Amino acid sequence: MISYLSKGLTRILPASSRLATLVLASVSLSETAMADNRIDILRPDAPELAAPGPHGVGRFTIELTNPDQYDIVSIAADQTPERYDRGLTVEIFYPSEDHNAPTPMRVFLRDGETEADIIGLSADNVAPDKTDAPYPLVIVSHGYPGNRFLMSHLAENLASKGYVVASVDHTDSLYQDQAAFGSTLVNRPLDQMFVLNELERLAKEPGTLLEGLVDTSRTGLIGYSMGGYGAIISAGGGVTDVSIGYEWGAPDGLLGMHKAGSPDHEALLDARLKAIIAIGPWGRNRDFWDADVLSGVRVPALYVAGSVDDISEYETGIRKIFEESTGTERHLLTFVSANHNAAAPMPAPAESYAISGKLGWAPFEHYADAVWDTVRMNNIMQHFATAFLDLHIKQDAAKADYLDLIPNAEDGVYARGDDGTQKPEHTYWAGFPDRSAKGLLFETLKKGD
Repeated sequence: MISYLSKGLTRILPASSRLATLVLASVSLSETAMADNRIDILRPDAPELAAPGPHGVGRFTIELTNPDQYDIVSIAADQTPERYDRGLTVEIFYPSEDHNAPTPMRVFLRDGETEADIIGLSADNVAPDKTDAPYPLVIVSHGYPGNRFLMSHLAENLASKGYVVASVDHTDSLYQDQAAFGSTLVNRPLDQMFVLNELERLAKEPGTLLEGLVDTSRTGLIGYSMGGYGAIISAGGGVTDVSIGYEWGAPDGLLGMHKAGSPDHEALLDARLKAIIAIGPWGRNRDFWDADVLSGVRVPALYVAGSVDDISEYETGIRKIFEESTGTERHLLTFVSANHNAAAPMPAPAESYAISGKLGWAPFEHYADAVWDTVRMNNIMQHFATAFLDLHIKQDAAKADYLDLIPNAEDGVYARGDDGTQKPEHTYWAGFPDRSAKGLLFETLKKGD
């Protein structure tokens, strides 16, 4: 079941050309950018692949319904009925024909009450560019709580480079409807794979806006926090018996459908999923996985973390996921001294700076890091997501150079001649300007290691 929505937003950025948009976006944290809640800011020191691609970006909203699902919230509260039709709102970002003046996105902030307009590259309901269609699919899955716009800066950036991006509002995990955690534990990977199936159906259905636009046989999945948890399950990392039995987890043993090696979990896995990016993935620190079950991750993975993450935890959580995913090639990008907000959230909207009476703290904290500039992290994430997805989804072998790096960025030597040619001693991170590869680690392990 599907319906199309029009957001009816009329406020537009005065700059009508692509050039004007990029010039404005290149001013890091300028007063204009902050006042407009720009999410597409490109710093002058951004790595090479952070910049937008050649396409304009359009977007539209769809409503999907997954019928006859377990109503985890009702079950957890000992209420009936135990089944329901689960609705999901999905924002589709896609390559467009023209570089239209962007239109704002109206979003809820972390308190679930305050609303704000954010603005980036995308224009609402503009004609798609089908010149190179169909485009690969990327599914974006937010944290708990979150919403489909939390990583819209990354979604827009990838759409400008020739991807169709589907960013999901996960019911019961939103700022305005945050409910029993067990719903997120059970539903997150189910939502991700349901969206994949629905977009394939719509791409083949005459008259839909997605007809002929997307190629789901080449799909990537980006998840943040609980979205990363879901991505690992969707990629083959089924959960442990220990996690199924937690009293505070999913009710009635329903998490067992994702148990490693179970028929239900094996049926969830899909050959169309070619790569995952898990940013701050939660779960290993609470024994939802161990070394045995994580060996089941079967697609290339890019894990991203802050080294002082106190939610998913670094040494006992994300680093272990990286080390124990022995069934595939994987990378770990670490932002040294960053916390759980590393590399995923959009820049904090101006409306988030005020203390929330509901929360007792400023929603700003949900988007920002105490050490790292959010725009800086976003630019770095755009760079690495582009390299990783282009390599594994588009089979662009040239992008491998951007992932073949000396582990500690600060150990790199920048050595180029006056004409820009690399000298033999040059070991600086590919795509990073001189003096910019700081505070970062990038590690790679091969399948079996």
